[in-house]
Amino acid sequence: MKTVAPTVSITQSAVTVDDITDPTTINAGIELIDQDAVKLQLQPLQARRVIVRLGASMVVFYTSNLRVRTRTKVREDLLAYVTFGPRASGTVNGLPVRPGMMLAAAPQSEAAFVVDAGWEGMTFMVSPQVIGEHLAIRQRDPEFHRPQGVEALQVSEARAQQLFDWGRRLVDAAVHDPALFNDSEAERGAAQVELIETLLAALDRAKDLEPSRGDRTRQAQSLIVKTAEAHAVSKAGASLYVTDLCKAAGVSERTLEYAFKEVMGLTPVAYLVRLRLHRVRQALLAAPLGSTTVSAQALNWGFWHFGEFTRAYKECFGELPSDTLRRNSVASGLLPL
Repeated sequence: MKTVAPTVSITQSAVTVDDITDPTTINAGIELIDQDAVKLQLQPLQARRVIVRLGASMVVFYTSNLRVRTRTKVREDLLAYVTFGPRASGTVNGLPVRPGMMLAAAPQSEAAFVVDAGWEGMTFMVSPQVIGEHLAIRQRDPEFHRPQGVEALQVSEARAQQLFDWGRRLVDAAVHDPALFNDSEAERGAAQVELIETLLAALDRAKDLEPSRGDRTRQAQSLIVKTAEAHAVSKAGASLYVTDLCKAAGVSERTLEYAFKEVMGLTPVAYLVRLRLHRVRQALLAAPLGSTTVSAQALNWGFWHFGEFTRAYKECFGELPSDTLRRNSVASGLLPL
């Protein structure tokens, strides 16, 4: 097992287990998904990601001990299907997770997750060609619906649970005995066939999930948050003012505040400051020796009061920004210990 850090060299294998304590490094170690994460609580993060690669398919399992906002995008020509643990609580693009709910996502489509503590999610990434071949043999290929963007599906609650449980058994076996998959192409091939069978059973008679009035309200609030977040990132060096955020989102101050509290559990400014702190940390971790300073990156992201910035950074990440920059250089072998 590895703790994901910016300097970890990850050997590609059929099974990888990443214990993630730093949300800004969540993208390390996974080649087919782009991810961005922001902690919404200040306690230390203890998340885990297990990846099991099965030839043309991949199973990815996530857990988190904290409330976290993630944005996830599939990079290549794979379809992604997501199912959730029985106690998983959170939202996807503002839509609350519930029993019998699955996600189907096309390549390059992005989903915004806000997951609560205790989250368990399972993503199955499969080739459209592989699914098509199975359906063609069964003479069911006209039934196959390739998702457009991210689609929320309502499926049989029992079959959704069976799919999650199947993935959990696969992940547990892979963690317990990685060699079972790393050293056996036949084992990976057999698991991929079983994955397709179980996935197709779960998708049988799937229909679009019909959002309730409350769901539509949450989706609208999620869109307000996304718009304000995009504005804050595009104006990286500027100070954050509620007036500007209201203008960017086209809503009143009360609506803006309520949307952020409902979706993120934080006020707009508190969340967007947290987001910018994460961006500063990413920049410090990625910086080559001598290429930047803490003050330069703080200014780049709109932090003008360095004392307040330093206190907020340490509260969020448990270390001073100067320690982050120095540790990155030491870990890269660029500075003596």
